Amino acid sequence: MSGRALALVYLVVALLPLALALGRQVAPLDPWERLGAGLGLVALAAMAVQFVTSGRFGVVSGRLGIDRIMAFHKIAAWWVLLGLLLHPVLYVLPTWLDDPALGAQRMMAYLTLPHYRTGVIALAALALLVLSSALRERLPLPYEVWRASHVILAVTAAGTGLHHALTTGRFSALGAVNGWWWVVAAALLLVMATLYGWRFAALHVRPWRLASVTKLADRTWELDIQPRGGTPDLEYEAGQFVWMTEGARRFPLFDHPFSIADSPTRDGLSLIVKEAGDFTNRIGALPPGTTIGIDGPYGEFTLSSHKAGAILLVAGGVGLGPIMGLLRDLVARRDPRPVRLAYAVGTVSNLACLDEIRAAQSVLDLQVMILSEAGAEGFEGEVGRLDRARLDRLLSGLDPADCVAMMCGPGPMVVAVSDTLMEIGLPVEKIVYERFDYSSGAASRQDRKRMAQVLSVGVGLAVGVAAFVLLAP
Repeated sequence: MSGRALALVYLVVALLPLALALGRQVAPLDPWERLGAGLGLVALAAMAVQFVTSGRFGVVSGRLGIDRIMAFHKIAAWWVLLGLLLHPVLYVLPTWLDDPALGAQRMMAYLTLPHYRTGVIALAALALLVLSSALRERLPLPYEVWRASHVILAVTAAGTGLHHALTTGRFSALGAVNGWWWVVAAALLLVMATLYGWRFAALHVRPWRLASVTKLADRTWELDIQPRGGTPDLEYEAGQFVWMTEGARRFPLFDHPFSIADSPTRDGLSLIVKEAGDFTNRIGALPPGTTIGIDGPYGEFTLSSHKAGAILLVAGGVGLGPIMGLLRDLVARRDPRPVRLAYAVGTVSNLACLDEIRAAQSVLDLQVMILSEAGAEGFEGEVGRLDRARLDRLLSGLDPADCVAMMCGPGPMVVAVSDTLMEIGLPVEKIVYERFDYSSGAASRQDRKRMAQVLSVGVGLAVGVAAFVLLAP
């Protein structure tokens, strides 16, 4: 589905309980109370949608890419939290405006009476979920512990939120809205069964094996993974990624995303992994023969999704993984188009696959630029960053309007190069990137455009709630 189609589906699902509530007769409400009710209905529906905007369902993220779907997932979490925080406050506001002391008592009743307890639990779980996600880089928690807590908090917030709506909601107690929440509950059970039931079974029914582990550079390894007997080979496109687990830990909570650094013309698949955390720090010690779990493929970081007459590949650090996948596939298919490759690292010791990259020049119309921020004795590449002058030189002779840039690497580099390519003349839709971190907080012009698109969905929700306030009984 296209981005616009997905946005429309999102608005329909989130606003549907408001439309159903318009046919439900309840005691007359103050406009502030109607606003509180509307925000609660929309926020609960939007919270449920969060379960399928995590990049694990191709029908949702296939046309958007992991960068865009995760950006939406993070921003939507904040408006869900805001809506549910305002939900009880707006119910109390008319009372508080007439009598602040009575309003405070009413709010305390909402927070302490057993009748409302599941709503309080839902709000607390959601607040912890959103805040712990925003502060993940600063929390002293292993990734897998954080991820398990993320799932537990999400299930808690959704389950108790639905219980609160069904047992205390004025619009949700009976009728169509009540039926809608049961449909939502069933859908969430199906999602969880798919993620942690069916996919758990698939990891064990269709096992893979680690054929070899090869050191490519400082703390950088290449894994050759082959299907074990009876497991079909993976159908993927160069540039996509998979979730990988190993050994007895083949459970979806323990998997990690890695880009495929390979061409689908070869049996099996290759992953290039850099030591950067609890799991990856022991990648090099995995013995050949280790049972591997593969879930995928995912993502749309593929050349078939972005047609052009010339190709610019840009890799930063371990972002080399998907770029090598694209390059290896171009070589395997002997693609006749001009290809330009920029590969930038912090230190020379991080450079990998140089011999293979140079060998590709004998097959492709390929020009290569190797950069290191810190030079070293014997280094024949360029010292510094991939700036405008170097990009102009690399793209010399190519029509920017007919060139697609496929870029993967750290956030700051991706932001800077993306903006520079737009200045050079590449169309925004032809600048495709994935990042391995978002901690810098930097945003490219393309990010800001995407942000505006995401916020327009939020505006659509706000308009729907405003209409509900005007039309509701």
